[in-house]
Amino acid sequence: MKFTLSWLKAHLDTGADVDTISEKLTALGLEVEEVIDRSKGLEPFKVAYVVSAEKHPDADKLRVCMVDTGSETVQVVCGAPNARTGMKGVFAPAGTTIPATGVELKKGVIRGVESNGMLCSEREMGLSDEHNGIIDLPEDAPVGAPFASVLGLDDPLVDISLTPDRADCAGVRGVARDLSAAGLGPLKPIDTTPVPGGFASPVTVSLDFPEGEASACPMFVGRLIRGVRNGPSPRWLQDRLLSIGLRPISALVDITNLMTFDVARPLHVFDAGKLHGGLIVRPAKAGETLMALNGKEYTLEPGMTVIADDSGVVSLGAVMGGESTGVTETTTDVFLEAALFDPVRTAQTGRRLSIDSDARYRFERGVDPAFVVAGAEIATRLILEICGGCPSELVIAGQEPEWHRTLTLRPERVLGLGGVDVPVPEQIRILEALGCGVKTRDDGVMEVSIPSWRADIHGEADLVEEILRVNGYDHIPAIPLERTSAITKPALNVKQKRVVTAKRVLAERGLSEAVTWSFMSSAHIDLFGGVPDELRLLNPISADLDVMRPSILPNLIQAVGRNADRGYADAGLFEVGPMFRDPSPQGQDTVAAGVRSGVMVPRQWAEKQRPVDAFDAKADALAVLDQVGAPTTNLQFTTDAPGWYHPGRSGVLRLGPTVLARFGEMHPEVLEVLGVKGPVVAFEVMLDAVPLPKKKGGTARPLLRLSMFQPVQRDFAFLVDASVEAEKLVRAAKGADKTLISDVAVFDVYQGQGIEPGRKSLAIAVTIQPTAKPLTEPEIDAIGAKIVAAVAKATGGTLRS
Repeated sequence: MKFTLSWLKAHLDTGADVDTISEKLTALGLEVEEVIDRSKGLEPFKVAYVVSAEKHPDADKLRVCMVDTGSETVQVVCGAPNARTGMKGVFAPAGTTIPATGVELKKGVIRGVESNGMLCSEREMGLSDEHNGIIDLPEDAPVGAPFASVLGLDDPLVDISLTPDRADCAGVRGVARDLSAAGLGPLKPIDTTPVPGGFASPVTVSLDFPEGEASACPMFVGRLIRGVRNGPSPRWLQDRLLSIGLRPISALVDITNLMTFDVARPLHVFDAGKLHGGLIVRPAKAGETLMALNGKEYTLEPGMTVIADDSGVVSLGAVMGGESTGVTETTTDVFLEAALFDPVRTAQTGRRLSIDSDARYRFERGVDPAFVVAGAEIATRLILEICGGCPSELVIAGQEPEWHRTLTLRPERVLGLGGVDVPVPEQIRILEALGCGVKTRDDGVMEVSIPSWRADIHGEADLVEEILRVNGYDHIPAIPLERTSAITKPALNVKQKRVVTAKRVLAERGLSEAVTWSFMSSAHIDLFGGVPDELRLLNPISADLDVMRPSILPNLIQAVGRNADRGYADAGLFEVGPMFRDPSPQGQDTVAAGVRSGVMVPRQWAEKQRPVDAFDAKADALAVLDQVGAPTTNLQFTTDAPGWYHPGRSGVLRLGPTVLARFGEMHPEVLEVLGVKGPVVAFEVMLDAVPLPKKKGGTARPLLRLSMFQPVQRDFAFLVDASVEAEKLVRAAKGADKTLISDVAVFDVYQGQGIEPGRKSLAIAVTIQPTAKPLTEPEIDAIGAKIVAAVAKATGGTLRS
């Protein structure tokens, strides 16, 4: 939001300088991004009088001008067609740097005639694209005066950053109101006196929405004005628009732009001579199109709010007008529109059509519902003053929506919530200065009626915030916490510590942390199990982030794809964050997820290069589970991973019926839809599902007990059916003697020559750890026999000879 100091002072009666105003704006929460001195670099440019302008002796299109600069008369050769005797222009002496080009002027000779300096155009001064002639200043411009001051370029430009809730400050008047409440001067009154109409408007307006959709456009105010002259707008109006980067177009358009930025009231004007019948505000129909004022044609979707006449759609409500009914310099009859539109529909329409407009910016944040008629009256008065004409009576369709609300404020809550003891009279003064109505009850509680332009105030805490904001955040004292010798509880609970632990483990394993959106595209949602309608966003930040994610993986996989597109195909990313099952707090799970792509081992002489596989993802998942306290020795493995994993190269780690992790290679069809080349493997660890540690005798870790005896390792190879899972065999072997067998690991799987079809060989390494005494060979053989018997019972396997 930009405005000049003089523009602000048109609403605020203050003598404060720009530094004081900037400091106060930031203190009010309207953070000043920049104060721009538009006169910087223009100091050498002066107002000059052209004493004479004679034809160049050797060039038909050049003039030899004698220019009075206020201190001397110099000769300048000028090629502008409007250079003439008696005009006043902008003179740049030799040695001056031209703003638009950065070229330093030097004395020179042009076609044999000496030239000392330059008469400048608007484009050369960096003011606009106009370069058909030099700047033609008013006759009363003082010769020798700084050009910047004559054109008001010494008026500082303030650029503030608005938060989305402060829609009232999307107009200069709202900013002035805040500064007035902060004590920088009284707010000047604004004239909203009705302009009497001379006739009934022949252009009618009707609202045509299905039942339940009236909020799409609850109120529409219009007025026909006959006999207007749509020429260039006055200099003061053009200067205001130019100061904030808007190009003046014509008086009628400039007035609507001024209203948008001056009082945050977007308007639109139709050329009444181009309308066919009355106006109808309704939802768009499938396939309808609109050639907009920006020169682009848009195909509209059902549900978008449009303004139509008998010929079809002529404007996109709250977003942009249509070219077919746009005003031009030949317009003589104009129909003025001031309306209210639904913020959510406006935002959705703008995003779907990729249209950013000043009107959309304000409507999607919410404009003042009580300022529709007043806005139309102010704009009417400006049109009559600048363009002339005869106005009709107002045409009003719909009605002003109910916006009145009253909140209660206990004065002591300002101290309780904000830490500042603001006197009650000052609290009342601040609220009334912001436009609130205040009544104090017998018990001291204030009943505060909220103004129509403050849709962001909903409760007592909001009122406290307004008082603190205007009173000054710098008045809130800094109070140190009391020192205590008591031992405080840990800042993080067990579940919170798991998040930190999981991140550390995955980073140690070579994965890079990514932070992606908690949203994803609904186009991909069915690939990952789908979501209930309650998780679809009504007002998404972009069209491809319109649903809460049921899994972190799609965002990570797409990030891997973007890395691959930029030449980094071997990526490993992880994220620890939420995924969503339903909108309730219980429907949000904390998950540590990660993906790997490309090759696992880079090309080198010592190790053979190989692509990533499901076992890499399983190792990542097990590493996280081990470090967050899951009983990994008791986990069961199943092959019922969700459909986004490869059905033959994935698995689930469970503790009974509880799923602790999923892992595997991503399904090729999923990768194809996401536009990512495989192989890609992934894992998801459900941190919330890991059981909490049981407190028995304190929280200290058990003592590390190491055996003083050498472990013994024995290898076994079993012939089993090809369908037997290795985990089942390992679990059986480990259970043969839980006291002495410390570890069982598979080191070979074989099918082929020497093994009958339908069978396979599983080889395991068993570690036997004596604890009380060394084991004799017969004792070790006895343990081996137990292992063979346990495996045979569990799997039907036989020892391979």
